[in-house]
This record gives sequence, C-alpha cells and structure tokens, in this order.
Amino acid sequence: MRTEDFDYHLPRELIAQEPARQRDESRLMILHRATKRIEQRRFRDILDYLRPGDCLALNDTKVIPARLLGRRRRTGGRTEVLLLEPHGAERGRGLDARVWQALVRPGRRTRPGTVIDFGDGELTAKVTKELSDGVKLVKLEHEGELAAILDHIGQTPLPPYIRREAPQAEDRTRYQTVYARLPGAVAAPTAGLHFTEQLLERIRRAGVNTVFITLHVGLGTFKPVDVERVEQHHMHGEDFHISPDAAEHINTCRSSGGRVVAVGTTVTRALESASDSEGNIRPMTDRTEVFIYPGHRFRAIDALLTNFHLPRSTLLMLVAAFCGREFILEAYADAIERRYHFYSYGDAMLID
Repeated sequence: MRTEDFDYHLPRELIAQEPARQRDESRLMILHRATKRIEQRRFRDILDYLRPGDCLALNDTKVIPARLLGRRRRTGGRTEVLLLEPHGAERGRGLDARVWQALVRPGRRTRPGTVIDFGDGELTAKVTKELSDGVKLVKLEHEGELAAILDHIGQTPLPPYIRREAPQAEDRTRYQTVYARLPGAVAAPTAGLHFTEQLLERIRRAGVNTVFITLHVGLGTFKPVDVERVEQHHMHGEDFHISPDAAEHINTCRSSGGRVVAVGTTVTRALESASDSEGNIRPMTDRTEVFIYPGHRFRAIDALLTNFHLPRSTLLMLVAAFCGREFILEAYADAIERRYHFYSYGDAMLID
C-alpha cells in the first residue's frame, strides 16, 4: 500500500488557526458507511446520532506545557525543547521523572553534553544521548515540582501548522478538553475539543454512557509517514490505561446491543489494542504501537468521531481503514469545497 494513496491537496487558508468561538459551534460532517451518504450539521447536533444505551468513550489525558524555550549555556544560542515523555524506567514516575525523551532544535547544535538553561535558572536540561527519528534524551535538573515549573515557564505545544510566534493565553484552555484530568500528553486528543460540559450532560441525560480511558498522546500520533510503502512505517509507542470499571461499562454496552462510539483516533487505538478476538475490552495499563491502516479488522468500536487530518498521516490512514479510502477522500474533497476547517482547531466528522 502506497503512502501517496493517502495524499490530498488542502488550501492553506483552510487550516484552522483559532478554535471556534464556542466549542460546540464547530461544523460536523456525518458519514454513513452503509449508504455512503454525507450530511452537514453542527457539532451540538451530535446528540441526534447517539442512541440510548450507546457508550461514548473519551480520552481524559491532559496536555502539559511541554514546549520550553531556553539558551545553550556555552554559547547562549536560542534552543527549543519539546518534552515528549519520560524515558524507560522513568515512565512510571510521570512528571516526577528526571530523564525525558525530547525533540530539540536546532538539533545539530545540541549534541550530547549540551546544557540548556530555562527561565531564571529554574530548570536545566542536559542532552545525554541521541536516539532515532531526531529524538534525544535529556536529563532535567530543578528544585521543586516539575509540574509547577512547566506551568510557569512552559508553553502549550501547539502543532507547527498553527502559525504564531507564541501560544495565546486562551490556548491553555482551548487546546485542552473540558474533561482533561491526567497530565502526560504533548498533543491534544482533538476530537474531544468540541465538547462542552453542558453538551456532555445532555448526552448523559439522553441515556448515553460516557466512559473515560487514558492515552497520553505523543510522537506516535503525530510523527509523519516518510516511507514509500505504508507497511514500512513504525509507530512510536504511547502509554494507555483502561480501568476495570471502564472496560466493564464498554463490554456491558456491547453485550446489551449498544454501540461503542470512539471519540478520536487515540481512543480507537487504545480500545483496539485492549480488545480480544470477540471485541471484549480487557482492563490494562500498557503501551501500544498498533498501526491501523486499511485491512485492519475493527473489533472494539462501532462509530468514530474525529477531526480532519493531515495528508499522508497515520491518522488519515486509520480513518480510511474504518470507512474506506475512497469514501474518506470523497468526504475530504466535499469538506474542502464547503470550506470546512481542518486539523486540530478545525471541524469534526462522525463516521456512523
């Protein structure tokens, strides 16, 4: 399967630079897989497509202000560090970890041994090793809790296609779901950005269960596919957790005839990784490297809510696996013609 088969042309002006004025005012495209029919709605209308007894599965990971701007101690040169995740045995320590995988720019000037200072000496990072795909290991030195330091000097790690010199104050809240709870992500699970507390309450009152799982979004989700053949791409691992209570609710939903509606590709990857051959979800804390592209047999989900994704990306490939490559590219062409907004702060799609 060729990577170029998942390419399309997107006019630059359709890349959303700001979120919708109100979260649930985003547009919502409905794709009916069985009939290949497409509808145009607003996100707040999603309740029209959910049924009593359905289970809405959401990712409660929380984006950390992981983008750090500092200077190299020896030369004073400006340096940007994006903390990705704790490394190795440090992963279990969360924000208490001292050794992190990170993306560092400029990469050629930050060889092992380089020391970078941030803030007024609040935080120091020493590059200790170069890994693959441009990732480096950095050892952090600081007094006090890292979470508090990041809140003070870190920036929201907006994707590079959102073009601004620095994140705005509202990005701290708008590049975060209203139900974000567990810190650890360096990118938002963007399908969930459209929900408000009020809309979620309406959904619950309509008899739809809401279940939270956790997948900390990292390099595996946003790393571009730079190989010719899809099958040659390797996904970076991402940590996820599904509690016994969440697994029980999802399994009960399916056994009772309800649908599991995955809010986003991250939820999809976690549930597919935790499902057995019959689609039953096993509670677990694990790391997934699953790469979903056409040919994958879905076991765990029945409907998918997602945003519009970059060309040639693993996210677009996952969505194509769920509803068919030709149909998804037809829907994307329709969205472009109708001037939908794309990517993280853009509009949404529900594949029924």
